[in-house]
Amino acid sequence: MPGIEKLPIEETLEDSPQTRSLLGVFEEDTAAISNYCTQLYQAMQRIYDAQNELSAATHLTSKLLKEYDKQRFPLGGDDEVMSSTLQQFAKVIDELSSCHAVLSTQLADAMMFPITQFKERDLKELLTLKEVFQISSDDHDVAINRYSRLSKRRDNDKLRAEAVEDVYTSRKKQHQTMMHYFCSLNTLQYKKKTALLEPLLGYMQAQISFFKLGSENLTQQWEDFLGTIGTSVQNVRREMEEEVGQMQETIQQMEMTCDPQYTPFDPDPAHSPVCRNLTRKQGYLHLRSKTSLVSSSWERQYFFTQGGNLMHQGRGEVAGGLVTDLDNCSVMAVDCDDRRFCFQVTSFDGKKVVTLQAESRKDCEEWISTINNISKRIYLSENAEELAARVNQSALEAVTPSPSFQQRHESMRPSSKGRVGRASSVSSVGSESSPALSVLSLDALVAPDTPIQFDIISPVSEDKTAQSKTATQAGRRSNPFGESGDATSEDPEDSILHQLFIVRFLGSMEVRSSGSEVISETMRQILAARAIHNVFRMTESHLLVTCDCLKLIDPQTQVTRLRFPLSSVVQFSSHQDNKRLFGFVLQTAGGQSDSQPVCYIFESNNDGEKICDSVGLAKQIAFHSEMDRKSVERKKEQEKAKEKQQEELSKQRQIEQDLEEQSRLIAASSRPANPAAPDGQFLVLSNSQSEDSDAGEEGKKEGESEA
Repeated sequence: MPGIEKLPIEETLEDSPQTRSLLGVFEEDTAAISNYCTQLYQAMQRIYDAQNELSAATHLTSKLLKEYDKQRFPLGGDDEVMSSTLQQFAKVIDELSSCHAVLSTQLADAMMFPITQFKERDLKELLTLKEVFQISSDDHDVAINRYSRLSKRRDNDKLRAEAVEDVYTSRKKQHQTMMHYFCSLNTLQYKKKTALLEPLLGYMQAQISFFKLGSENLTQQWEDFLGTIGTSVQNVRREMEEEVGQMQETIQQMEMTCDPQYTPFDPDPAHSPVCRNLTRKQGYLHLRSKTSLVSSSWERQYFFTQGGNLMHQGRGEVAGGLVTDLDNCSVMAVDCDDRRFCFQVTSFDGKKVVTLQAESRKDCEEWISTINNISKRIYLSENAEELAARVNQSALEAVTPSPSFQQRHESMRPSSKGRVGRASSVSSVGSESSPALSVLSLDALVAPDTPIQFDIISPVSEDKTAQSKTATQAGRRSNPFGESGDATSEDPEDSILHQLFIVRFLGSMEVRSSGSEVISETMRQILAARAIHNVFRMTESHLLVTCDCLKLIDPQTQVTRLRFPLSSVVQFSSHQDNKRLFGFVLQTAGGQSDSQPVCYIFESNNDGEKICDSVGLAKQIAFHSEMDRKSVERKKEQEKAKEKQQEELSKQRQIEQDLEEQSRLIAASSRPANPAAPDGQFLVLSNSQSEDSDAGEEGKKEGESEA
């Protein structure tokens, strides 16, 4: 025999639309079985009536044959052969009549009794249970609606106690009725097999016993077949008895364990705490629908989450319908129509708002936490529940300071400027975090009670304010986003690197240092603050990376929202786990010692490490460009110095030539004519004297040149 389909009794308390849909299938199957059994019963009733008629007709035939001798035929005489023959026929037919009578009795016991019991007892019992279940389900809905309409402002203990007792009684009645109804439907799947096989088995056995007198071989052939059918029927009956026993045990266990769940009040938090790590949830909620401008109605429906969507499904529906998209949505608890445990879901664009009501505070908080986790797209990760647990733990740590938080903050105040001054001098290109920074506490990285900016606001310093005033006085148009009208001239068009990325601004806050640990801690605090305050809207921008600056550009108007000089970016890195998150630390106000760095956190569509690599490449290109520029300037200075030195040397040589010429003229003018010798010959100077005179002239020239 193939496997038997069963209704899950364990899901009767939840009473989900899937269970109701499966129940509808079983009810359709029951109706089909009832219709078929009615037709089969009518056919078997005709067989039974025909057999009774055949038995009566056979008996009447036998009686008529026996009374042949008593008949007086005018033309017929006493025919002993005919009479004896008819008597033999009467005897045989009388025996056949007895056999038909036995066959009729066997058909009544083995064929008509089982199918009559199945039709009159089992099927009617199911119809009665169905009516009782429908009544209990309607009573439960009425009790739930009455409990949901309890006033929050006018809290009446008597009315609340009556409503709670009504919900308890109706829910218990519905649960117990539903369990017995399911048990009967499951039992019917077994009984329908026996109800169909047992009458046929009885019919065939009666026919075989009827023909056994005249056909032993036929009887032997059918006995094996009937023996097999009989064994199968016994096995099904045995399996049915075991399954009925198990279902009865399950019903008893669930009646004992499910009793506290009938009450709509919140359970004991110690035994059933609120689970905030869920990424999927389902259950019944009340949906608010506006019927007019001032009135609204509430409808109880079954809601469930499917991926990033919130779905709802009515009773009897095969599939659910979409309510709203939960990606990047916002959810919060609200007070609505004097009802308790209400929360509101707003779509990302703010165009669709859904107001729902839970049955208890625990259920309401779990729904809010689940939708909050889905809005962060945690369900897309492999270990969704673990990631949700880490995010919620981070949020809890961010809003739960340690007992010594304030004391440590006060003790760090005097030395905060010194740490900021040291941190501002750390370069992000090829630098590593200081060993002293790793031992600092989180409070040393980010100051406590530091405000977080979730919107993009251009940082306006005193220098920019003075520049804007000067530009306004000179008649130049200023940019309301913090840039002057000629800001494009500051960025050369021939920049080597131009890379554009789509980013979303998460937030910014002042930090105490500029290490890589600061960026991770800032990410944690900003994400935790967004989760706690239900801030899910993010401003999308285009991040332009060049060799001179970083620009945030409005994708619609192409207006520059923020401009960060590349030299002021002192640190940048991406998140260790979520590579889509990245941030950088900006040293504002020209790196003054009294200013604190600001850390900006963004989310990108692609890998955040690519953006950090692009920024690092831009800083390297800028660094090498600066080095090349300095080397070119140094070469130019050296060439200028050489030219100046050549000019000075040429001037010196000219001066030496002039001095030499002058000295020769002076020597020639001061030298007397050669005197005549006493013997009438001229006096000739010796070589040594001429050399001495030349040396004197050269020394004189050197002295003049030194002067």
